[in-house]
Amino acid sequence: MSKARHVSETPATQFLRRHGVAFTEHAYDYVEHGGTSESARQLGEDEHAVVKTLIMEDEAARPLVILMHGDKEVSTKNLARQIGAKKVAPCKPEVAQRHSGYQVGGTSPFGTRKAMPVYVEGSVLDMPRILINGGRRGYLVGIDPKELVRLLKAVPVAAAL
Repeated sequence: MSKARHVSETPATQFLRRHGVAFTEHAYDYVEHGGTSESARQLGEDEHAVVKTLIMEDEAARPLVILMHGDKEVSTKNLARQIGAKKVAPCKPEVAQRHSGYQVGGTSPFGTRKAMPVYVEGSVLDMPRILINGGRRGYLVGIDPKELVRLLKAVPVAAAL
């Protein structure tokens, strides 16, 4: 385990504190295109417990958030079918940043610039604890996954590949 390093406040940590959520801080050395496998490796964690925050959009370019296990991919076809959309696709990085207010690689579902519907892979909610981006590259927070439903009204889906 790497030693804990405090990272300054982000909109995500401000949101969590405002809502009384207990969380742990986990800083690591951000590696471009390293993804969840790199953060999990550096932190000595199971990549399945590292949850990635992806900003996608439907056919009408309406943004949405999907939270997925780090070691899984999102079936956009299955996701679209479950949320009643014709299609779902990842946003371009600059569009995702505009919607979320976060830099790609540091996107958190908490404290986003724009309110968006949030979907979560159902099995994420069964985990005792998850690590999820805290609003900055190289920074994850550890939380109880049930907070995703309580705070974000995250809707469980089955879209993992």
